[in-house]
Amino acid sequence: MPAFDIRKVGGKIGAEVTGIDLGSEMSESVFRQIHEAFLAHKVLFFRDQDITDADQLAFAGRFGPLTQKHPMMRTVDGAPQVIPVDGEDQRADHWHTDISFTATPSLGTTLRGVVLPPYGGDTLVANGAAGYRDLPAELRDIADRLWAVHTNHAEQPRLGTERGERVRRAFLAKRYEAAHPVVRVHPESGEPSLFLGGFAQRLVGMDLRQSRPVLDILQSYVRRPENTARWTWRPGDVLVFDNRNTQHYAVNDYDRHPRVLHRVSITGDVPYGLDGKTGYVIEEGE
Repeated sequence: MPAFDIRKVGGKIGAEVTGIDLGSEMSESVFRQIHEAFLAHKVLFFRDQDITDADQLAFAGRFGPLTQKHPMMRTVDGAPQVIPVDGEDQRADHWHTDISFTATPSLGTTLRGVVLPPYGGDTLVANGAAGYRDLPAELRDIADRLWAVHTNHAEQPRLGTERGERVRRAFLAKRYEAAHPVVRVHPESGEPSLFLGGFAQRLVGMDLRQSRPVLDILQSYVRRPENTARWTWRPGDVLVFDNRNTQHYAVNDYDRHPRVLHRVSITGDVPYGLDGKTGYVIEEGE
């Protein structure tokens, strides 16, 4: 393989890592460089990896304890920490941060290309820290004081198929709600970022009607094209993104072709804001 290297794919987010075989043992010094790049670039891409679920679990586990079975989504038989992200089940064509409706959203997520369509199905990742930096000072002052209620009932697109409706009903069968600061401080880098996404339904102290325009304008800064990276999948590709300061979007443009990614997530901690106050659960699986 070529020499180990980390190359930026965009000015504000994303880097491709080359010269690494994720199926082989990785030294501490190499992983330390990868972890530093993960914090700096928010999402890392690895091309053409020939690895198994066990290899993916081992790689994800270097970042921290792995998340156990997802509360609503089906998992691979015999591997409860591996979620098959299957286009026949649902298509996440909305900006979101994984399980932000829980007390401890994921630290990060790895995705691996298993079955890919002949075209389409790219993954977009957006930089919430860059979105925060881009805010005008007056709007930043407002965002600093806001809290948002995240819920799994906020946004769950319909696939329009019988199988898709079964998955949608399972996702919505129990209600999860948590309140988190709109401006989250990264626990490792100390960097503030906009912590929103499609599961952020309303602002604390406001109703849905009052909340929507504010959430929309803040979201518009996160998903500016300059603040996003777009990845076109090849079989075996792996990406890992920092769920604490990014959002992601699965582009639904591959018609009826199959698309399956395997997802393994790393357990996160309770988000906290600029004032040090931490997020809290409102409703959990009732």
